[in-house]
Amino acid sequence: MMPELGKYADTVLSAYVASIALLGLLVVVSLWRGRRVRAEMKEIEERAARNG
Repeated sequence: MMPELGKYADTVLSAYVASIALLGLLVVVSLWRGRRVRAEMKEIEERAARNG
C-alpha cells in the first residue's frame, strides 16, 4: 500500500504528519471557538429575554 519513496521518505512522511497535525489543530480550534460563541449567544439571548 505504501509506495517506495526512496531518499525522500522522511521529507514526504514529515509533510504528511505536519499536514494532519495542522488539520487536527484547525478542527480543535473551530470546535472550541464554536462552543465559546454558542455560550456568548445564549448569554445575549437570556439578557434580551430579561430586558424585554
